[in-house]
Amino acid sequence: MTQSPSPSPSMPAYPVRVPLATAPLGIWGSLQAGRRNVLELIPEIATHAPILSGRTGKRWHMVMEPGALKRILRDRAEDYPKSVVTKLILEPAIGDSLFVAEGASWMWQRRTAAPVFSQRHVAALGPVMTAAAERASDRLGKAQGRAADLFDEMVTATFEVISDVTLSGGDGFDRGAVHRAIEDYIAGTAKISVLDILGLPGWVPRPGRMLAGAQLGQMKRMADAAIDRRRGEGSKGVPDLLDLLMAGQDPEGGRKMTTAELRDNLLTFIVAGHETTALTLAWALYLCAFDPGEQDLARAEAQAVLQGRAATAADVAALPRIRAIVEETLRLYPPAAFLSRTAQRADRLCGREVRPGDTVILPIYALHRHHAHWAEPDAFRPARFLGKRPERFTWLPFGDGPRICIGANFAVQEAVIILATLLSRFRFAPVTGRAPKPVMILTLRPEGGVWLMVEAL
Repeated sequence: MTQSPSPSPSMPAYPVRVPLATAPLGIWGSLQAGRRNVLELIPEIATHAPILSGRTGKRWHMVMEPGALKRILRDRAEDYPKSVVTKLILEPAIGDSLFVAEGASWMWQRRTAAPVFSQRHVAALGPVMTAAAERASDRLGKAQGRAADLFDEMVTATFEVISDVTLSGGDGFDRGAVHRAIEDYIAGTAKISVLDILGLPGWVPRPGRMLAGAQLGQMKRMADAAIDRRRGEGSKGVPDLLDLLMAGQDPEGGRKMTTAELRDNLLTFIVAGHETTALTLAWALYLCAFDPGEQDLARAEAQAVLQGRAATAADVAALPRIRAIVEETLRLYPPAAFLSRTAQRADRLCGREVRPGDTVILPIYALHRHHAHWAEPDAFRPARFLGKRPERFTWLPFGDGPRICIGANFAVQEAVIILATLLSRFRFAPVTGRAPKPVMILTLRPEGGVWLMVEAL
């Protein structure tokens, strides 16, 4: 972790950032960096250059130029599917679900699930988010006057939301056990293997992942049983995500999801649907504590709109500064900060030859701190997102093109509702010596938590 020279002994000039590589790493160095923090594989020069290429076991290209990113993500998306490494890590946990599927399998799942995440359905979930914001506020009220781990608090809040909107009735489904099982799997298996660095094909076994995969079996059987019960008994209240997925069908072929497909997508939404938002909220609160002036401006906006109550979906449009903090947080600490693709066909990116089989890396962390796209890129400036929007393909926290995150609107609405509610009721301040350390394995997490002083207003 590095910080720029600070104007005073107690206050760094910029929020915490990852120390990017300043010298070639080689195969062994890449393996060590990848297992420690995937973002340390990114060279510092990537925050200045349009593209970097090299060979570490296999050929790779790291792309930061907006036009080339548009080509990869939108214009020729079918030629750049998710990399073998991504699939090796995730498929044992979430199968061939929407997140990792390709081609026709992905297309029909996307068409089936898209209506579930329509603006109408997302807005209708607002009361669940408001209730979670109230409960988070109650918990923090008991912590006032002392330090609390806001990452842990935000994980609790967002897991309540995703649990209620995916499987509202419970149906004997131990949602906490599901969460712990996938978290344990990711923690134990998401680190890069030397076989990944060398570029060996997917059929070559990665022993650690084979052994860890066994722990997921019981969780999947539990999920299958809950789905079968729901299929037999039907919904007992307001339709939740499982009901909507079960009712959905491919508008072209009429096909419906099987139990296995429903389970894999349900588990995907449970994990991805809460962790990414929890991370965004935790980093946003850290940034607000880092910059008390921005925190005061956001609080004034929230208090003027909310008048003491918790935020609702109807308030989101009236909270542009809160939303700008969320978007600037997603720039500085994007949960999906490092993406990779495998080229299927010959191509040229920024004048460089791309061959079939080459790894194409999209270092979102470097893109969001690129000096050609952002003024003072390491600074926390929410005003960047007030008024004129950033140039397309310079800000990609949710990806873009046909595979843009299906839950982006859901995540932003939830983050604004919870953040506005908390900022309107509490003041957050840094804890000396407890700055979070941004470390990415599968998502960009604050190692050690986000410890902040919680002060009642």
